[in-house]
Amino acid sequence: MTLEILPVRTAGAAENMASDFVLLRRYPRPAVARFRHYGWRAPAFTFGYSQRVAFVREQLASAAAGEVRPPELCRRPTGGGVVDHRDDWTYALVIPRGHALEEQRASESYWVVHEALATVLRAQGVPAVTKPAADPGAEEDGPAGVCFQRAEVHDVVHAVTGAKIAGAAQKRSRDGLLFQGSVWRPAAGDSLPWEEFADLFPTALATTLGAEATPTPWPDFPEGELEALTEQYSNPEWNEFR
Repeated sequence: MTLEILPVRTAGAAENMASDFVLLRRYPRPAVARFRHYGWRAPAFTFGYSQRVAFVREQLASAAAGEVRPPELCRRPTGGGVVDHRDDWTYALVIPRGHALEEQRASESYWVVHEALATVLRAQGVPAVTKPAADPGAEEDGPAGVCFQRAEVHDVVHAVTGAKIAGAAQKRSRDGLLFQGSVWRPAAGDSLPWEEFADLFPTALATTLGAEATPTPWPDFPEGELEALTEQYSNPEWNEFR
């Protein structure tokens, strides 16, 4: 199996979400997984497919109070909560249908990817662990549905401070599994060598998947497909349907 490492791209929120979904929908070969790290052209928040936009706007009212212009806001194709992308390290992993990770339960695939991420962070000196199941009656910090204010089971957390370092959301379809993940830089530490992390993390994922990490040019998609999907993700009907 091959894990294609795609070039880093920077785009707006709608285009980033569209690109991830097109990568899920289009495969050159069944035995190929894809990984990409990407940036944000402007301050942005994304939120889960099933979340209510009224709740999201309520959270953004305080979170984005200092911004000169309102941040971009886009509903993801995956689940999960509200994610602040203003100071995160964002990635997407696409697993083809039939691979063992794609066939596992969502909680298991979530744990596998985050264990690889936590292992890389520990190798770089960050005491990162995946969060175990909560003790009955334990208090949770932050509201449910807001990514970096509250850690869920199998999120990556700081072993000393308990701060959430990384979270993710998933979508399964007839084509495979899309895993959209975010690493919160302040929680991982300002001194973390991010360029090194960008090399180590996909390599660790390739080992986990039993694949060979291979730098690969951006794939060619059918003409107009990405543009049409970007327009859909920009449309108020998409972002406000719940």
